[in-house]
Amino acid sequence: MAVDATSKVNTSTASTDMTNTAQKKATLNYDNFLQLLIAQMKNQDPTDPMKASEQVAQLATFSQVEQTVQTNTKLDTLLASSSLTQASSYVGKYMESADGTVKGVIDSVKVYSDGIIATTENGGKILVQAGITVADKAPSGSS
Repeated sequence: MAVDATSKVNTSTASTDMTNTAQKKATLNYDNFLQLLIAQMKNQDPTDPMKASEQVAQLATFSQVEQTVQTNTKLDTLLASSSLTQASSYVGKYMESADGTVKGVIDSVKVYSDGIIATTENGGKILVQAGITVADKAPSGSS
């Protein structure tokens, strides 16, 4: 029995929602697998039954897929936590956007599924990406 596809988890939800959704999907997939296995056993040719080693191999394969789903869920949670830690370190620091058009002391940060947006004290928004400048204080001569 081959597993052909996996489903994508929406990363814009909170990490606990992602964990719950992934667990529900894993449970649903596990239930579906057991139903397929039972149907396969009921409908097998009595003159050529499935070997026990084939059944064990199928169960082992599904177990690996289930563990991979759980690992991905834990990695998503770890990445979300890392983003929050990184974002909180920007508050109170001076930041300049990669193109130099927006600069100032960071008042707040907002973490999205695809990145971090820092808001300066004067309301400017900076996408945290490669090329930004972060410093403890504003360089002399900057506004």
